[in-house]
Amino acid sequence: MKIAQVTPLYEAVPPKLYGGTERVVAHLTDALVELGHDVTLFASAEARTKARLVPVRDQAIRLDPAPFKSDLAAHMSMLSEVLRRADDFDVIHFHTDMIHFPFFERMSDKTITTLHGRLDMKDLPEVYERWPQFGLVSISDDQRRPLAFANWKATVHHGMPAEQYKFAPKSEGYLAFLGRISPEKRPDRAIEIATKLGKQLKMAAKVDAADRVYFETKIKPMIEGNPLIEFIGEIGDHQKSAFLGGAEALLFPIDWPEPFGLVMIEAMACGTPVVAFRCGSTTEVIEDGATGFLVDTMEQAIAAADRVGLLDREAIRARFELRFSATAMARRYLDVYGDLLAHRPYAETVLDDVVVPLREDRTFAALA
Repeated sequence: MKIAQVTPLYEAVPPKLYGGTERVVAHLTDALVELGHDVTLFASAEARTKARLVPVRDQAIRLDPAPFKSDLAAHMSMLSEVLRRADDFDVIHFHTDMIHFPFFERMSDKTITTLHGRLDMKDLPEVYERWPQFGLVSISDDQRRPLAFANWKATVHHGMPAEQYKFAPKSEGYLAFLGRISPEKRPDRAIEIATKLGKQLKMAAKVDAADRVYFETKIKPMIEGNPLIEFIGEIGDHQKSAFLGGAEALLFPIDWPEPFGLVMIEAMACGTPVVAFRCGSTTEVIEDGATGFLVDTMEQAIAAADRVGLLDREAIRARFELRFSATAMARRYLDVYGDLLAHRPYAETVLDDVVVPLREDRTFAALA
């Protein structure tokens, strides 16, 4: 298949530091190429990809030092370029929320849109009611709840390249917190869990400008003077295997409807169990008592973090490879693309250099 992947422009593909959506797009794109498909990636110029790159901005927005930038203008320019080339593709896969809907109304049957964020926000229902023709993919079943009426085609959990993360058969005894310092991520809970257990906690976390006051007033006082807490700051992919692999457990003490939580499967790839609050997607990602523990209260979280050593790290890595590899994710998306093609009455696609007409009773996935 000829597939376009259209990513947000906020981070590089993959991100140099923090970043979820662009990281997933990078892994999906490379996995599709490895499976033999012709993939074009629309992204900023510093993207590293096995696909054909169409650079639509000189660099990603967040780390661009220019003092004044328009993210809306950048994305509109990219969408215009995708539209200009639309006839080159069998499937156009958007990861840009809903901003492309007005541009692609006349060819919505050629598109699939993965929604990566939370959906319980004002104004969203009106958009998905206004443009119901766009097929959507959720990254967890739980993510769908605020927009249950929308045109959902599938749920596809995220995946990561198995070879990118090194399995660690034994931890170094500390607890880990990885992600973003914000009220909904509840780093305060992580600090309290570690302190109550008398265990070291290493925090590799980004502090956005919007969360600076929260960090300075709530989190920093909990860290300063606490010998158990080490605040490392933001880290990149090349540092994650050592950081997560050395941890006895990843603490994921969220207090919001997390759509997926990429860090959970990153930890599992290293063989590290996850202690997660039962919220959002965590019940779909964590297998309680096998790859980690699901908890409802701080008391349960403290008890769970104290018994993670009972879990089999090799088994955790094996479950990651089975459920959350980049190849597994790509194959699930190929099923989605196949269904999309099958519902075009006289669509044609090329399979092994033979043009095969696809009708209602024949899916590309079945032919492949």
